Amino acid sequence: MGQITETSRARNEQSIRAAMDRLLNGEVPAGGRCDLKTLAAEAGVTRTGFYAKKDRDGSIRPGPYQHLADEFNRRLQALHEAGDIPDPRDAQIDRLKAANKALQDRLAEHATTIEDLTDFNKRALSQLAAQHEEINQLRRQSGPPSLRALPPRRPETVIGTCS
Repeated sequence: MGQITETSRARNEQSIRAAMDRLLNGEVPAGGRCDLKTLAAEAGVTRTGFYAKKDRDGSIRPGPYQHLADEFNRRLQALHEAGDIPDPRDAQIDRLKAANKALQDRLAEHATTIEDLTDFNKRALSQLAAQHEEINQLRRQSGPPSLRALPPRRPETVIGTCS
């Protein structure tokens, strides 16, 4: 594989920088992401130029556009730290993660509330059963009931119309 000329390299670097600015401004193409793969595709260069190369003797040399890849990653990281996410997918992922966290917190809170109410219900039923048993015991101790039944109520006779 031949080496590229200085003119080609300068032209490629210019197109890479233009593509980098577009991606970091949020102009991500459909189906793309804000990453080196999309940067290379938008600039019309091969992605391998962004990575270090290993010579046959084992020594490592930087790729022709590796400094631009480092610059792209630095600028992207700075945007993320500032809270600006140029990739709509990454922004959506962050929003969904935050929503998921909020729902998990609500679920944990509801589980705690249910557990507290279940314990309260058990205590209340236990207290009611104990009070009922105490009332029955007091009735048994007091002897025969001193109450007598009232005679059943007679229905009233209606004379005339009810209207």
